[in-house]
Amino acid sequence: MECLIGIKCNDFVMVAADMTNAHSIMVMKTDENKLHKLSNKLVMAVCGESGDTTQFAEYIAKNIQLYKMRNGYELGPKAAAAFTRRNLADALRSRNAYHVNLLLAGYDNQEGPQLFFVDYLASMASVNYSAHGYGGFFSTSIMDRYYKSTLTPEQAYDLLKKCVKEVHRRLIINLPNFKVQIINKDGIKDMPPITAKGLATELLD
Repeated sequence: MECLIGIKCNDFVMVAADMTNAHSIMVMKTDENKLHKLSNKLVMAVCGESGDTTQFAEYIAKNIQLYKMRNGYELGPKAAAAFTRRNLADALRSRNAYHVNLLLAGYDNQEGPQLFFVDYLASMASVNYSAHGYGGFFSTSIMDRYYKSTLTPEQAYDLLKKCVKEVHRRLIINLPNFKVQIINKDGIKDMPPITAKGLATELLD
């Protein structure tokens, strides 16, 4: 009942995550941050069991920082994704499996922007665009239709807005707010959140 969306273009990656924290039939808060900064050019969007998401994201982030302190340089997105997948796979074969789904988005100075889809069964794939959660059922078809690798940041943001509008229109679960970040050669930057209130104001205008 959560939603993560990611888009990779030629010069950047953009990720969006809903900000709803729900327990059973209750909404606990609508300003939860599900985008975790792992390094200067690497972001993990994570959803799943509340305790698992926080613990796993912090564990990966601290280990990536430890690697940087020991070796003097940061792991690239591909190496970080492989490390994350390996930890998920090891946990899956123990009594402490993490029930988390991830999108790993980052920028590599040699290989450019990269986006990785990772699920709770430790499957991993490099993708141009992807989504997790029920919202992905509606947003994936929109990205199929409108995605181009040559999109500008403004066009990619508008595409994310299209996806969120469809989630608001079609999904019975209320996910009003989405946090958005862009990762490029300059690092990580927050974009304006996509909110139901903001989208309604645009319609009125």
